[in-house]
Amino acid sequence: MTAQTISLATTGRQTTRLGFGCSSLMGSMGRRESLRTLEWAFDAGVRHFDVAPLYGYGEAEVCLGEFLAKHPGEVTVTTKFGIPPAKNPGLIGIARNLARPLIKAIPALKAKAQQAASAVAAAPAKRNMSVEKARESLETSLRKLRVQRIDVYLLHDATLAEIKNSPLLEFLDGAVRKGHIGAFGVGTDRGHAEDILREAPACANIVQQKWSVFDPVSNDAAFHIHHRSLAQNQRRLAAYLASPDIGDRWSATTGADLHSPAVLSELMMRAALLCNPSGVVLFSSKNHEHIRNNARLADPSEKDAQAMKLYELVQSARESIPNAGAQ
Repeated sequence: MTAQTISLATTGRQTTRLGFGCSSLMGSMGRRESLRTLEWAFDAGVRHFDVAPLYGYGEAEVCLGEFLAKHPGEVTVTTKFGIPPAKNPGLIGIARNLARPLIKAIPALKAKAQQAASAVAAAPAKRNMSVEKARESLETSLRKLRVQRIDVYLLHDATLAEIKNSPLLEFLDGAVRKGHIGAFGVGTDRGHAEDILREAPACANIVQQKWSVFDPVSNDAAFHIHHRSLAQNQRRLAAYLASPDIGDRWSATTGADLHSPAVLSELMMRAALLCNPSGVVLFSSKNHEHIRNNARLADPSEKDAQAMKLYELVQSARESIPNAGAQ
């Protein structure tokens, strides 16, 4: 099964509207589990994968590269530049591997084990948005991913001050001409993205940012990649709907049982897709069934109307919902 496809910005390639976020690779999962999870997403029809040098303590790109080698030319990839991995990923890996058997045996240890693994690392390398570091990072990502071309290359957590009047734009344009990247943009929070779109739009042909039903629909000219549509946002909305009066009334209005976590999750993801019809929406999961179910959401459904009604209700009540739209 392959989900609905779209043109991936100006890369000249087609990809799926749903993409898979790789932030959990080689972190809470080992190599075998990580590769298996990627194959689950691929088998479900997902054809876009999002990664970054710091994911998985610096090992996620290598893992994704192993997966890409098995599927040459079949998927599209986003990676990033700007936030380097920790200086001592090997030490984190040792701590993580030692802790993993305990985590499996005693799930309650998961949070403490993750904190312990992170504590092993030294402070991350100093942030550097220079052309030299961009070139070095791009070459490293190409090697780790085992590709000749990265489809989307994003400036990770970029601010306007870092990129306005920077030679980075010339370097990135050159990388596109040389065929090393297909297109570039920024992956940052809403405030910084708005600043960059206003003052340095040439750096933001693609914008990746958090988006949920708490947020407005984007009306700029950029190609949008959205992520974090669920997680804490679902918990925030579920808490608001726990009030019987509100939850029952909204359920009646939408024609859906919004007290059900599965129903609420599906409608929130459908709304994310419907509100970004020409872009990509990322999701991440380690659960095979969840991955298969999420992959089906890009297909049109009678539930789309329910999803948009939910979105309208949330937007009309934003001022009443605690921490609505918190980034």
